[in-house]
Amino acid sequence: MKEKIWLSSPHLTGEEQKYVKQAFDDNWVAPLGPNVNGLEQDICNYTGSKSCSVLSSGTAAIHLALILLGIEENDEVICSSFTFSASANPIRYQKAIPVFVDSEKDTWNMCPVLLEEAIKDRIRKGKTPKAIILVHLYGMPAKMDEILGVASQYKIPIIEDAAEALGAFYKDKAMGTFGELGIFSFNGNKIITTSGGGALVSDNPEYCKRATFLATQARDDAPHYEHTTIGFNYRMSNILAGIGRGQMEVLDDRVKAKRNVFDTYVKALESIKEIKFLYESKDTFSNRWLTTILLENYDQREMVRLALQDENIEARPLWKPMHLQPIFNTFPKYTNGISEDLFRKGLCLPSGSNMTNLQQQRVIDAILKLF
Repeated sequence: MKEKIWLSSPHLTGEEQKYVKQAFDDNWVAPLGPNVNGLEQDICNYTGSKSCSVLSSGTAAIHLALILLGIEENDEVICSSFTFSASANPIRYQKAIPVFVDSEKDTWNMCPVLLEEAIKDRIRKGKTPKAIILVHLYGMPAKMDEILGVASQYKIPIIEDAAEALGAFYKDKAMGTFGELGIFSFNGNKIITTSGGGALVSDNPEYCKRATFLATQARDDAPHYEHTTIGFNYRMSNILAGIGRGQMEVLDDRVKAKRNVFDTYVKALESIKEIKFLYESKDTFSNRWLTTILLENYDQREMVRLALQDENIEARPLWKPMHLQPIFNTFPKYTNGISEDLFRKGLCLPSGSNMTNLQQQRVIDAILKLF
């Protein structure tokens, strides 16, 4: 069998080991320590955010963000529909109501026009949304000026789900730093990894201070174990933070490699009329976490996916919109058909920063053979 080519596998350099070794040498094998503090500072330095709390996952970061904004049972939270379920699940952890908003064609992210329509309609129905979870899909920044304008007009705070967008920028400002709160993911397939982990960032240090408190079981300041609020086991360990510190050192290299993968696919496949790519605008800089293509219809998408599968190459359909998911399909939704169309026609191609030229050529050759 041919060598497996993964969609986006972890890419370590070995430099991570110095931080992990230091944790072992100093016996900092706990969910606190110098690597945790150091990684938080590294993230602040890179993004320009004023505060950070590193956590066990991006999902945990969204959950804490909702708690920090006071989201409670039956509150409504607007959420991008075209995303992974981790963007929406924490809304239900709080027993709140997700309200899904569809995409626009230019970035595939939340449509500002539909967002305003959704807000106006929810207000007419007597329920002003308490927050907006905005996702930057596949590392492509959303239309921030328009979305911030709508959110500001109705005074609704934004939680910026930049799980896939670390290293991406809008008008030279880092994604994750536009909203009231921003979140990142360091899952194994992300642009950098701590194997599992995430981070919450904010320009309001009180948010991250509170998040860290809640993430460490909400233990009050007392000589014994005292608890006056419900807490969570959401803190990142010092060992995993050490991996993250080594990864942060090469983040710009990873972005460069991912963008090179995208450029190589475009050069090889752009002339095929059945294949379309998602391009940046003058205001956006994508980290190109995954290279995505659109085919002309579902049958073509499956033809390409299955042909790659036959070559032991992992390719994945674009996200199935949340408003179509069985667990979420009864909740309010404001749709225009765009995310459903993207799901039918779209495919993620192998985009690992550690993918060799020969491996990428295998993917390209398998696609060219079809057309």
